[in-house]
Amino acid sequence: MARSDVVLDLERAARIGLDEAVFCASKSAEQVAGIFEQAREQQRTMLFTRLSPEKHALLPEVARRALDFDPVSGTATLGEHALRAGPVAVALVCAGTSDVPVLREAERTLRYYGEPCSVFNDVGVAGLWRLMERIDAIRAHSVVVVAAGMDAALPSVVGGLVPGLVIALPTSVGYGIAAGGSTALNSALASCAPGVVVVNIDNGFGAACAALRTLYMWRKP
Repeated sequence: MARSDVVLDLERAARIGLDEAVFCASKSAEQVAGIFEQAREQQRTMLFTRLSPEKHALLPEVARRALDFDPVSGTATLGEHALRAGPVAVALVCAGTSDVPVLREAERTLRYYGEPCSVFNDVGVAGLWRLMERIDAIRAHSVVVVAAGMDAALPSVVGGLVPGLVIALPTSVGYGIAAGGSTALNSALASCAPGVVVVNIDNGFGAACAALRTLYMWRKP
């Protein structure tokens, strides 16, 4: 791949406050390596998403040493922004352990941008007591991202219990009629809890960016 094939959007952060992220699923290891090299030469931080362990293993050694790679979420970071001080504004909530990879993508995105977050795992509605034991801690956050597959009832339940912005993150977890997350997506879109917003299936990165955009506007002088 020629270097000219890669055109980085270096002004994106100046326009919208978010750096360009690199979606690796449809790129070859050679293309990912070329993007990494450009970012490194220009001393840029960068977030890579949907980077499989197999593709990561094919990257040059210099890239593998420089990148902070997390195989659970399939994310890698080249540097990161300084961690913001003060109260933690974002809670990440997931229904079950199977939803963790998607939630971890959101967590890694937030931390790349220096936004601390609290994580609440395994609080699905099949054992509602687990959520209720932790709901006061969840309520303390301004933004709550809720990842759930199957029937995705959890975003609606949380949306009826917390005052902050609830971002539903449907996941592709589930049998048969769950249809790769389509049922969870439709359930979240049809939520009776007022004001719940929804991102695409398995899009932890998008959920984190929605939280970041919201916080940016709230904090803007």
